Amino acid sequence: MARQSASGSTFSVIGSDVVIKGDIEASADLHIDGRVEGDIACASLVQGEGSHIQGGITAESARIGGAVTGSIAARELVVLRSARINGDVNYDALTIEQGAEVEGRFAHRVPQQNSAPVAVAEDGEPRLTLAN
Repeated sequence: MARQSASGSTFSVIGSDVVIKGDIEASADLHIDGRVEGDIACASLVQGEGSHIQGGITAESARIGGAVTGSIAARELVVLRSARINGDVNYDALTIEQGAEVEGRFAHRVPQQNSAPVAVAEDGEPRLTLAN
């Protein structure tokens, strides 16, 4: 169901009784209360507490409140206390409420235009380089 928000942007709601098997790609904002088995790419994602997403999430902003089994990549990410994430998380800005559960690795993304090349040691492992 697509709706018009007060700011004029369109958002879609996937209800708690809906199961989607397949990838979702949307230019609109998404609110998911149901179950999705597939990857999601959208501008903004809000996931309800009872929702389950099995697949990767890519969004400009994401507010995770349910279960996610898969990786998450978001510019602005909020992980609510009810969230249960099993997968790696890549973010620019991150907020995690006390009580949230994450099984995976966190990685802060650096904007491409300001990033320096990653130094690699002879053994192929990344090396930490500090700048003043």
